[in-house]
Amino acid sequence: MSRLTLTQCRQMKKDGNKLAMLTAYDASFSAVIEQAGVEVILVGDSLGMVIQGQESTLPVTVDDIVYHTQNVIRGSEQAFVIADLPFMSYANIEQAITNAARLMAEGGAQMVKLEGGPVVIDIVKQLAERGIPVCGHLGLLPQSVHRLGGYRVQGREPEQAQALIEQAQQLQQAGADMLVLECVPASLGKAVTDALDIPVIGIGAGADCDGQVLVLYDMLGITPEPTPKFNHNFLKGTDSVLSAVTDYVKAVKSGQFPTAEQQY
Repeated sequence: MSRLTLTQCRQMKKDGNKLAMLTAYDASFSAVIEQAGVEVILVGDSLGMVIQGQESTLPVTVDDIVYHTQNVIRGSEQAFVIADLPFMSYANIEQAITNAARLMAEGGAQMVKLEGGPVVIDIVKQLAERGIPVCGHLGLLPQSVHRLGGYRVQGREPEQAQALIEQAQQLQQAGADMLVLECVPASLGKAVTDALDIPVIGIGAGADCDGQVLVLYDMLGITPEPTPKFNHNFLKGTDSVLSAVTDYVKAVKSGQFPTAEQQY
């Protein structure tokens, strides 16, 4: 059975059909969330916190991501799989090409994700020119959490919001095929989504993005409190992980998630 393609993801944006994405790190969860209707799986460096027990995503290595991506690929058949390039694994173009190639060739990912705006434009361009699909990441950047002063909402001020829109457009022009937008006001999430032709996946970026993503362990209520405002415990009140993820997919598709209370 063939996997969802990037072309199909783009068509879903055009058709107004929202993409349901979750993180996953192993074969068993990947199989369950795919059965529930999740179309895109992100092997995120969030594994550093929810799997390894680290205080941040920074200690995660390329080897870690390759290993967990292999697990996800073995457990799924149809999902589009994205793998994170971890902290400082794309500090220069040569390093980015080498590590992105590993995530795809060894890990089996269909796309790699990296964080940042102007500083990664040339890297995105070089990866795209070599046939490596790239997902950008703007807003709150977990790999830059110390520089940002913690996990804070980004783009509240008008000039910051405009700069973020321009950065998103620059990433698209450089060749990015998808964008994750994290922890920004809902109005900015809509503005970025409307400004781009590529799918924009929100996590704490409002209900008007082309899709939503959550950390699997957060939306199942496994992560210790407090969890982010934009999270919802979908396992509460259900009898299984499959039911919880099915409810998540339905809520994303219908636009019922995130609610007004879960937006900034």
